[in-house]
Amino acid sequence: MTKLKLVLDGKSPNVWTVHPDDTVLDAIKLLAQKDIGALIVIEGDKPVGIFTERDYARKVYLRGKSSLDTAVREIMVSPVICVRPEQTVNECLALMSSKRFRHLPVVIDEKLVGMVSIGDLVKSIIDDQKFEIEQLEHFVYG
Repeated sequence: MTKLKLVLDGKSPNVWTVHPDDTVLDAIKLLAQKDIGALIVIEGDKPVGIFTERDYARKVYLRGKSSLDTAVREIMVSPVICVRPEQTVNECLALMSSKRFRHLPVVIDEKLVGMVSIGDLVKSIIDDQKFEIEQLEHFVYG
């Protein structure tokens, strides 16, 4: 079973973050600039929440709040569920499915070291299956 460490090794080391006191507008601008769907909310070195496009749509826009006047801390999902690099892709997919979210921060000793999306994990499973098929074909056909 593939560990998250292998998934992280194949990704850019950049993890984009915001502070809880940043405005929602600043967070949305960063999401757009980096073409991503989620930001980890960091206080000190510790992840304290997660902010997603969905949070903006449901908790700011649809409620008529102002992106200029609303702090990320007011709408972030907190506490954030984090995982460790030694956990398996399957464990993380099961967690994401049961909790109905698409991004997981990866931490070592409560310090953020990466983030994986459901897309990263599905790609990992597809790559593993492709490798197994190639190995079986090689075994059968020589």
